[in-house]
Amino acid sequence: MRAEAESFGTFESGEVDSRRQSMANERIPPERHSPLHYPTPKTGNSAQDSKDERPNAEAQVVLAEAARNEAEQFRRLAEGTREGREQQREAAEEFRRGRERLRESAETARSASEEARLAAEAARQAAADAVRATAETLKATLEQMTVVEEMRRSLREIRDTNRLDSN
Repeated sequence: MRAEAESFGTFESGEVDSRRQSMANERIPPERHSPLHYPTPKTGNSAQDSKDERPNAEAQVVLAEAARNEAEQFRRLAEGTREGREQQREAAEEFRRGRERLRESAETARSASEEARLAAEAARQAAADAVRATAETLKATLEQMTVVEEMRRSLREIRDTNRLDSN
């Protein structure tokens, strides 16, 4: 059943095969004239000929109207398909623009992240330098306090020695 449906350009669900539809819509053949459009040779009996020609002429009018209706239907179908393709193109373009905006946002975020990382690294380095400077200051203060303590001991020893000598 599916093979038969595909050969006619439709699937079981009733969808039209898009390839066949797009091919049909891209080229609408020019209006074809059936053999009924061509005048028929007259036989000689004009009364009989005019009676015979009326049904023939009416058939030609009906066929021509049917052909015009069919051509109009194909034209509308083609126009609808073109509008659908245009909408798809616009949607695809909007999707592409959205992806581009997302890419730009991601790039901006990456750049801001890199700047923040560099700022954090600079702050870490400044904190480490401050700790080193504080440690060096404390070390120098300790050395000075050690020197002062040694001087106090020396002075006490000298004072103690002088007291002993004066006694």
